[in-house]
Amino acid sequence: MLNRLRLGWANLVTSGAHLALLGVGLYLDSREGWIGVLALISVISLPAWISSLRRYRLVGDTPTSRVASAAQGYVEFFGRAQQHPGRSSISKLTGLPCVWFRYTVERRSGDKREWERVDSGVSFDTFLLADDSGRCVVDPEAAEVITSRTETWERDGYRYTESLLLPQDRLYAIGEFVTLGGAVSELNFSRDMSELISQWKKDQPALLAHYDANHDGQLDAVEWERARRAARGMIAEQHREIRAEPGIHLLRRPRDGRLFLLSNLEPGRLARRYALWAWFHVAVFFMAGSASAALALFPIAM
Repeated sequence: MLNRLRLGWANLVTSGAHLALLGVGLYLDSREGWIGVLALISVISLPAWISSLRRYRLVGDTPTSRVASAAQGYVEFFGRAQQHPGRSSISKLTGLPCVWFRYTVERRSGDKREWERVDSGVSFDTFLLADDSGRCVVDPEAAEVITSRTETWERDGYRYTESLLLPQDRLYAIGEFVTLGGAVSELNFSRDMSELISQWKKDQPALLAHYDANHDGQLDAVEWERARRAARGMIAEQHREIRAEPGIHLLRRPRDGRLFLLSNLEPGRLARRYALWAWFHVAVFFMAGSASAALALFPIAM
């Protein structure tokens, strides 16, 4: 349950909890029972309202960046989904080429009209987001994914549900943008030099052959300084080569816990969806809370 909430199912789960609590209220059919049920519905709706409002503001207020010029940090992109060149991801149930999938397989439980989950999964393979300026790698792990491509069908007593993001789908993404390697590489000169000297010390014959100028079988202070100067030059050259290579742009889950969202829906449609959920939850919060308080303050016969 917590994993589903974290992946963006809070609205559906909360609505299901509302219905379940109403069923409890009907079963108890008492004033005290309804007071407790309505109070719980109100309490559940408050964090759901805050969550939907937060998403609405993030989607509506975060400016869209271009991959090539995006600043490091929290960004919003809008482009197209692509597979990595030479790689092909296949959906679990339908076998369609895709960049991301989620699936559920359920079995009818006995003579009841209930469904029992027997298998489920989600893909965590990276894929690409491309706009007119460049491309970045998307790591979908822990992302909230909203897609219009969801199908459910039944066959031989089983129910199958599959959600997909397809190559060339329009892709809206909001998350943490980082560039790995290239000019912004995080390099530690002292550490790398220390590791190189340690490697040299493990091969004493080679070390002496290069830097034992007087051939006395050991390195004196002057010879050690020559070796250290050579190590500094080698590490500096390695770092220059690393920084000259193109970096890899990556979009991933924000480390500060902010929203990580991927969707093939237009940003405006996403914002409207979150706004409607926010209004729904705040209305339920006030109505259920007011009804619970009214029952507690003004007893009526049940």
